[in-house]
Amino acid sequence: MTRRAHHSRHAAAHELRIIGGEWKRRKVRFFPVKGLRPTPDRVRETLFNWLQGRIYGRRCLDLFSGSGALGFEAVSRGAREAVLIEPNHLAAIALRDNAQHLKAETIQVEECRAEDFLQGAPKPFDLVFLDPPFGEDRLEPTMKALMDGWLTPEAYVYVESDKPLEEMILSRNLSLWRQGRAGQVNFFLFKVTGRSEKMENGLSTGGAFE
Repeated sequence: MTRRAHHSRHAAAHELRIIGGEWKRRKVRFFPVKGLRPTPDRVRETLFNWLQGRIYGRRCLDLFSGSGALGFEAVSRGAREAVLIEPNHLAAIALRDNAQHLKAETIQVEECRAEDFLQGAPKPFDLVFLDPPFGEDRLEPTMKALMDGWLTPEAYVYVESDKPLEEMILSRNLSLWRQGRAGQVNFFLFKVTGRSEKMENGLSTGGAFE
């Protein structure tokens, strides 16, 4: 294998394509942080099909950004802005480079831990992506912090986890709207709700989209 071919294969392993919207088929490159699991294409496609008609004009927050796949996909599909949280310096640089390359002025990259970001003054978001590293038990405390003023009254919260739903302890202010599984990854879409509904394992069971 030539050096050029090796470099090409190495680069391809650390990039992904945006699936839909303004930047459809455009590539974004990411720094391979240890433990990083970019959301697979088929999962992203499923998620944004669920959210069809509910992305445009929304403020999005990606608390464990990594590759930035979800934040870039959201803005490509009409989200008003996206804030990407990434503590790794080189990964944050890659995110900023991608935003500059796409001329994505509405994407903001914050180089800090999700927990530290949520210690600041709450700025409510309409859509939050939560895909923390598996095995670090960061999902539930992060969700608890989110509920302290970071979500608009009708916000959606997307979660990826290695745990099934029955093992997750989340806020009673969240209604489960959709769920799926791809390999070892469980993924869920919740909606903030103030309605009185049947509660199971700390979650209200919401059913299909209206």
